[in-house]
Amino acid sequence: MTTYGYFLSSEEHTPAQLVRQAVLAEEAGFEALWISDHFHPWNDAQGESPFVWGVIGAIANATSLPITTAVTCPTIRIHPAIIAQAAATSALLTEGRFNLGVGTGENLNEHVLGDRWPPADVRLEMLEEAIEVMRALWTGDQVTHRGRHYTVENARLYTLPESPPPVYVSGFGPKAVSLAARIADGYCGTSPDAELVGQYRSEGGSGPAQAGVKVCWGPDRDRCVQTAHRLWGPNGVPGEASQELPMPAHFEQAGALVTEEMVSEKFACGPDLDEHLGSIGEFREAGYDEIFVSQIGETSEEFFRFAREDLLPGLRDAG
Repeated sequence: MTTYGYFLSSEEHTPAQLVRQAVLAEEAGFEALWISDHFHPWNDAQGESPFVWGVIGAIANATSLPITTAVTCPTIRIHPAIIAQAAATSALLTEGRFNLGVGTGENLNEHVLGDRWPPADVRLEMLEEAIEVMRALWTGDQVTHRGRHYTVENARLYTLPESPPPVYVSGFGPKAVSLAARIADGYCGTSPDAELVGQYRSEGGSGPAQAGVKVCWGPDRDRCVQTAHRLWGPNGVPGEASQELPMPAHFEQAGALVTEEMVSEKFACGPDLDEHLGSIGEFREAGYDEIFVSQIGETSEEFFRFAREDLLPGLRDAG
């Protein structure tokens, strides 16, 4: 049976709004939470980007739902030893309901300390070593590590959960999916791509496959399309540009090529239940075990009412 969770967009909302949405999501019947981890939003129209680890602490105190970061980059902007400590504390605060979703990141967030942005193969190599470092620290042993990309000197985590947090690896291409299948406890995706999910399974991935999907529910479909275009138009930029562009302004420039019609085809918009069920159902049909729905824009309280009364019952009837 598919699990349906809510995807908290740190790019669009303040810390207090994210905590409030987490509470509303639990009340509406969502079973888990995803939360994005960014230094910058994708564009200035989104307008927010709080430090995710502080928000997770507040959410842990406000709800009883599992939380997964979607996703953290533990390689450049923050050293994996520090992410290991943050994840261990989050696992304790959530009483074991925390999953560390990780990925190779985007230049948008990782360039801010002036570090070189490496090519994709190097980023995957860095991610694998970062996971090795974090898992070593979660044993509670004193760790000294001198690897190709990271050095850890006589480090020990004293505040640890009973079990280390599961690590889910994000993958948009075959190499990243192979890494997820080989070393991760689960897989994260953002497209209803049955081939990628199938590759994860065929190469030995046995943990949950999670995915996030964005919708813009509201009574006026045209206005929802306009909102989705204004806030998430850059999401339609194809190829590797989303990993390479360094600034929100560059995403705005690239997003100018994305029309409202293209956004309308990408996101379920408006009040029609069947449109939303169909959009989310594509991810279920692709083989994802856990699907996290994110409402675009400011109609969140009304959206959660719609989710409780119509959307979640419809999704659960479908399987």
